[in-house]
Amino acid sequence: MGRIFISAAHGGKEAGGIDPGAIAGDTTEAREMILLRDLIVTELRARSFEVLAVPDDLSAAQTITWINSRGRRGDVALEIESDAASSPSVRGASVFYIANNNERKSNAELLLMGLLRRVPQLPNRGVKPDTDSGLGSLIFCRRTTLPSLSMQVGFLSSPEDRALLQTRRRDFALGISDGLASWSRVIDPTGTPQEPTYTAINININGQNYLEQGVLINGNAYIPIDLVDRLRIDLSKASNVRRITYRKIVYVKAIELRDFNVAVSWDAATRTVSLRSNLVVCPGQFDRVMSNGNTSEVQLQLFLRNNNENALVKFPDIPKLYREEAGIEGVNYDIAFCQMCVETGFLRFGGDIRPEQNNFAGLGAIGGGAEAASFESARIGVRAHIQHLKAYASLEPLVQEVVDPRFRFVTRGVAPSIEQLSGRWAADLNYGTKITAMLKRLYESAGLL
Repeated sequence: MGRIFISAAHGGKEAGGIDPGAIAGDTTEAREMILLRDLIVTELRARSFEVLAVPDDLSAAQTITWINSRGRRGDVALEIESDAASSPSVRGASVFYIANNNERKSNAELLLMGLLRRVPQLPNRGVKPDTDSGLGSLIFCRRTTLPSLSMQVGFLSSPEDRALLQTRRRDFALGISDGLASWSRVIDPTGTPQEPTYTAINININGQNYLEQGVLINGNAYIPIDLVDRLRIDLSKASNVRRITYRKIVYVKAIELRDFNVAVSWDAATRTVSLRSNLVVCPGQFDRVMSNGNTSEVQLQLFLRNNNENALVKFPDIPKLYREEAGIEGVNYDIAFCQMCVETGFLRFGGDIRPEQNNFAGLGAIGGGAEAASFESARIGVRAHIQHLKAYASLEPLVQEVVDPRFRFVTRGVAPSIEQLSGRWAADLNYGTKITAMLKRLYESAGLL
């Protein structure tokens, strides 16, 4: 039987200090996950599973290195964490798996159901591809060589979830142990040989079949490195892209090419990984705030509705407003729209901003008051958002009369790209990365990427 690696998120050294993770209710995410992890390890060992607990003082990168240096075929790896949200009403458990891997999705469902059977009071947030995470990918799912999952056991910021975790910690441990046991048996039911033999898969590029085959490893499609060169992708400085050598050929994980604006999909029936690099979206303009949008109003509507079925009830014209207002000022409406999705949680709002404020980008009021800015209509709120983006991205004057209350406080032109909004528009240094991840989700859903 394969072994089980388990990591408690946070607690290690990051950026020169100890990372506590989320903090709420006089406790930290690191503390709660370590306590839970220890109970899971004890339970699994009582069931005769071999379990390796990742040391708590390791950083996220060191955790992956630690697992990869010890892992072998038939093993699995899980990281447990708790989430935090601006609204205490946000609750529930979820499991993230590497995108486009249906095998890992099935494993994630086993794990989540194991927990929810033991703790049915915990809302089910479902299993999700890691492309749906805030950063657009999760390094634990991507860089760990073993079959791996990232489990959010609840929201530390929710008093209800926090109370469940602290008063029924053993039930959490039992449920997660049930799921891990089931997952481990699926991956390695009887024990496997150490010498790997991988299944060959077909490769399709821009609608044409490629003569050479790839391989399927732990449910992930890998393609020959030579093919990456033909796609004119330079991986020489991409140390995070996973490479393996199999039968004297170097392969890379196909899903990682998504970060180079290549669409990746999988057809299980024909065992074919499809790559599409003939982008409609110009790569050089992808992250430029002052550029053209690429989606239609209908595509924006569908994207919003697919992520929040009630989003268009209160704001039925929001896609049209973003296209119109951004077009007037020369701002990329796709970028502005995706920033709105990040800021409002697909128009769910929560936290300190109410829907009736028509504030779609977390804009502050003059004087730094406790309450965020309010606008008389959705159109004016969108206009203020667009104007604030233009203030950061351009030196050009506004076309329309200024309605952004903080326009004059911005140093003009300091952030022409999405990434440069990080630490400026929001204190979060990953802010730009989150918007970029949302933009890729939009273009994938619209068939542009």
